[in-house]
Amino acid sequence: MESPPNSSPFPSSILKKVRLSPFLLILLPFIVLVIILYREEFTSSIFVQLDFRVSSQQHNSTSRIKKSKEKLPFAIGETQEGCDIFSGKWVWDEKKPLYEESECPYITPQLTCQANGRPDKDYQHWRWQPHGCSLPSFNATLLLETLRGKRMLFVGDSLNRGQHHSLICLVNGLIPENAKSMETVGNFDVFTFKNYNATIEFYWAPFLLESNADDAVKHRIYKRVVRNGSIDVHGKYWKGADIIVFNTYLWWRSGYHFNISKGSFDDVKNIVEVSTEDVYRMTMKSMLRWIKENMDLKKTRVFFTSMSPSHEKSTEWGGEANKNCFNETKMIDDPNYWGSDSRKSIMQVIGEEFGKSKVPISFLNITQLSSYRRDAHTSIYKKQWNPLTPEQLANPFSYADCFHWCLPGLPDTWNELLFAKLFYP
Repeated sequence: MESPPNSSPFPSSILKKVRLSPFLLILLPFIVLVIILYREEFTSSIFVQLDFRVSSQQHNSTSRIKKSKEKLPFAIGETQEGCDIFSGKWVWDEKKPLYEESECPYITPQLTCQANGRPDKDYQHWRWQPHGCSLPSFNATLLLETLRGKRMLFVGDSLNRGQHHSLICLVNGLIPENAKSMETVGNFDVFTFKNYNATIEFYWAPFLLESNADDAVKHRIYKRVVRNGSIDVHGKYWKGADIIVFNTYLWWRSGYHFNISKGSFDDVKNIVEVSTEDVYRMTMKSMLRWIKENMDLKKTRVFFTSMSPSHEKSTEWGGEANKNCFNETKMIDDPNYWGSDSRKSIMQVIGEEFGKSKVPISFLNITQLSSYRRDAHTSIYKKQWNPLTPEQLANPFSYADCFHWCLPGLPDTWNELLFAKLFYP
């Protein structure tokens, strides 16, 4: 129960002690005045300590940048004051998509839903509209000119590869056929546009650290293991990039415990099991340390994309048991929807480590806005890795891919958000 308006803000036991000390009696009015004057700042401080939220950490980081009046590399403006571009709603837009699937030969066949028989296109026509402001229009010419003589790199898992392919498709139409190429070498997919002397690259590293799933093709491993302190195994290939976009989450979804190795991946004596959150925290610390030691942050930019949600349990949005994203053509309209697959404990780890770090990394918080899009997954409309069995063909829910996204589609919006944060932070 709250105290009556005229009651003292101090317990009676404290007041009794105060009466015994003339010095404290004189000091008391000053203390009360300070609390009144600075109550808001005091409350804000307590909130940050006790009620952590990723968006709060990101807002604080942005505020620090603005106070220092340091212009971030590549920035040409600022997002409207108080605008959170990741908080908003989906609106129908006939101008979407910004390219056609058939016009972009660089999309992996695992994401070409129309070519693989998807009968509808509604999922392509949605635009993300932030509350109280608008995203800047994606300007492919501006991006290409900015990348002239530079190297842009996506690092992470297949969802980051999808975003990489999306960005290529968004600029592809402005580049002459004889001035562009895509090449796959080892863990790299490298798109080169020769007339700009530039590349947009993807590097396969699903855990960022060295792991037993690092083969870019043969990586279907049941017992996943990462090696502690091993980020330089991959990081040596990232050096020299002007813009890096990191992600890592999908491959961490193997349970609440994870395996770390201090030696060979094949020697069980070297492998210990710890909580997934602890290993993920170790990875975030390693990534931030690598950025600090290897990136000239006065000339380069670094982004980290939050977890991409899946839609494997239709009961979570009011559907039937044993069903998933298959045959879903409408998005989820509950603004508070958050699927169990997107672990908030992982989001908390990200926010805590980014909040403590002085590294100016830009956080692309795509999780909530993507959570509504049960309609946009590849589902059964993709090239299958293996021939389907008669049992699978009889039950499409059993093989629907509710992790990855069709192109054109949702990853194009992720790149519109990336564009906004790159040029208008």
